Amino acid sequence: MKNATIIALYCMVIISVKLDAQTNPSKFEIGFNLNQFQRDYGLGVHLISPYFFNSTSAVRVGANFQWLEYFNGTETVWNTYQSFQAGFRGRSTIVSDKIYIYGEGGFVILLPNSEFSTESVNFGGYGLFGFEFKPASKFAYFIELGGMGSGAVADKVGGKPIYSNGFITTVGFRVGI
Repeated sequence: MKNATIIALYCMVIISVKLDAQTNPSKFEIGFNLNQFQRDYGLGVHLISPYFFNSTSAVRVGANFQWLEYFNGTETVWNTYQSFQAGFRGRSTIVSDKIYIYGEGGFVILLPNSEFSTESVNFGGYGLFGFEFKPASKFAYFIELGGMGSGAVADKVGGKPIYSNGFITTVGFRVGI
């Protein structure tokens, strides 16, 4: 598995060197991501507005489908909940429109599952920094690291564990539309 990952990363780098750089950064981008909010694995989609202020700032909205893992008294179960994010991002070019770094902050809305929470909605905030790699003008890979705070607690579960609080990681890809 480790060798396959290294070979795949090597191939992506080789391909990115051969493809054209981004020529028009002012367009919408739609993306797919895998994430982990604290210990909760998730999948999501997001939309990024066209960049403005000299192609340095944009607005991002996204929706995620998360899984909370916990022990229900007899077995370990995974229950789903939803997460919605909206934030503002600022970015800077590092290498000739192929590599960017960015920071983002905003708010999050959680819709907990009634199997583990008495709350119907939780609100919070998040902040992150990210690295974006554009091997082609309409395609990008990214990785994001940051933190999230929502005060969400699974109060129907023994021990009342928190969820969607703490360290977050996200990886994925985006396509310009």
